[in-house]
Amino acid sequence: MTAPSPHGDNFDLKEEIRSYWSKRAQTFDLAFGHFIAPGPEARAWQKPIRDTLGEKALRVLELACGTGEVTRLIHDLGHDVTALDFSEAMLEVARAKHEGKERLRFILADAENTREPDAAYDAIVCRHLVWTLTVPQEAFREWLRLLKPGGRLLVYDGDWAAPSPTGRLFAWMISLIDRMQGADPYYDGAMSDKHEKIMRAIPFREGLTYERLAPMLKDAGFAEIRYMSHDSIAKAQRETATLRNWLRTRVYRRFILSAVRPA
Repeated sequence: MTAPSPHGDNFDLKEEIRSYWSKRAQTFDLAFGHFIAPGPEARAWQKPIRDTLGEKALRVLELACGTGEVTRLIHDLGHDVTALDFSEAMLEVARAKHEGKERLRFILADAENTREPDAAYDAIVCRHLVWTLTVPQEAFREWLRLLKPGGRLLVYDGDWAAPSPTGRLFAWMISLIDRMQGADPYYDGAMSDKHEKIMRAIPFREGLTYERLAPMLKDAGFAEIRYMSHDSIAKAQRETATLRNWLRTRVYRRFILSAVRPA
């Protein structure tokens, strides 16, 4: 009989996730949807940040910053940013990308257990993190703890478990292009065996939607939970996308969510 892990039931899964993203760090920005192109796409990603956080400079915690793409958008708005990731390989890329910038620090830490002080931040921002959480309800309580009263949470995410009903057609068209041109080595199908293993194990393996996430955040103590459309970002991405990537913007259901720690 295998002895229980001293790190908890999710230790092995968490290490699988860390290993997966670490191995992808050097090519992560080459994958469609990860790098944020300057111009219309950057402005589309940045607008929900501006609308949610306002114009005043705030102390912002970015969870799972990866290679620092969203970090740039937050920092360019004048905020003081602490960017956190639990992959040292990802942080190496992000640090090099933002070397020498003031009002910006990177820390190696777990988004589900940050060890940051209580009520230390005015806002928390994360992109494509929530679907990977191993203990989401605990993570949401942790994020509430980190926010000052009245502090804001902004989440970009989507249902990556299965295509939308119309998205199935677009996924089929992508598979045809893959067969004719060869698979894209940098897209999320990269290291597909590891990716599928993680998808089968995570709590959101059946899919992450706004309708599922909102009540979980409410249970954790958040209020003023609001849905925002991802459509303007997808539209901006399609302006310069190849056919294959144009199709990818239509496969999965994506959303943006904001919430508040009650004052």
